[in-house]
Amino acid sequence: MVTLDDVRSITTHLPGSEERATTGGAAWFVRNKLFAWECHPWPSMPEEIRELCAAELVVGVKVADRVDALALVEMEPDVFLRTTTPWGEPKIAFRMAGIDQDHLAELVTEAWRVQAPKYLQREFDGVDI
Repeated sequence: MVTLDDVRSITTHLPGSEERATTGGAAWFVRNKLFAWECHPWPSMPEEIRELCAAELVVGVKVADRVDALALVEMEPDVFLRTTTPWGEPKIAFRMAGIDQDHLAELVTEAWRVQAPKYLQREFDGVDI
């Protein structure tokens, strides 16, 4: 099972990424834009999602658009959560117990791309201008 340390390991390779402790736990930012975070049971969450977040490790990431989030939920409804809180859309939350290392790396890296400025994306891709 993947852990928050696996998220940390992935983010160390993403230019401009920094981890911060927030009231909800660990969170990762690029140029002050949130791209991944540990989900905690906030009162604004639906009760069943709040209970799930209290019982196991759930991580949220930014996605390019709401259609991407819905596609992930349709693909693996036992892993990806339909909704968490109303803020910060588009995003998706997922149960870490249902994610493998490769999929985690893809989700976190794509979330970083959604928030990272183009110059950092080019640096990551090894593109010289």
